[in-house]
Amino acid sequence: MTRWLNTQARRVPEWAVWLGGALPLGLLIFDTLRQRLGVDPVAAIEHRLGRTAIYFLIASLAVTPLLRLAKVNLVPLRRALGLLAFGYVVLHITAWVVIDMGLRWEQLLRDIVKRPYLLFGAGAALILLALALTSSAAAIRRMGGSAWKRLHRLVYVAAVLTSLHWLSVGKVWHPEAKFWGFVVLVLLGVRLLPRGFGSRRGGNKSVAIQ
Repeated sequence: MTRWLNTQARRVPEWAVWLGGALPLGLLIFDTLRQRLGVDPVAAIEHRLGRTAIYFLIASLAVTPLLRLAKVNLVPLRRALGLLAFGYVVLHITAWVVIDMGLRWEQLLRDIVKRPYLLFGAGAALILLALALTSSAAAIRRMGGSAWKRLHRLVYVAAVLTSLHWLSVGKVWHPEAKFWGFVVLVLLGVRLLPRGFGSRRGGNKSVAIQ
């Protein structure tokens, strides 16, 4: 089964990941034009973009555990998954800044300072920006492999901050936010396992955006 899965994974071109990654955005645009976003369309746009970003971020984090524990190699697709996560983060922030806040920069900065969930989100976004800017092969050569890996391990910090951002948005923790927060903790736990656990080859892989 593992060999079959790896064979199928090798047949998936990177452009197919990008095409699949664009589908949630296309569906959101369609629902917006059809006025299917409910009584608060602005909040619906923000939330759907944010959730999609988290889904792709978690998918990119899951690549190394799959390799270490199940010997399923999706490493060639990881960079696209990570960059899709960052792309949806940018769209999520843009929707908030432009549509929700109306480019009121002073109010925006005041809100970030006084609302913890915005601080969590801003921290995660800054980390993902740094990882996206250094995701190319040229960046790896400039930084050196060791420094690049250390930087990209911050993806776990970004994932935790993203989970805290979602959990702290409302007064009550959303069930889906709790579920995905738990998944992030599990993936982090797998990453912290000794290198001898599972595949040694997988143990040396970074799960970050690359």
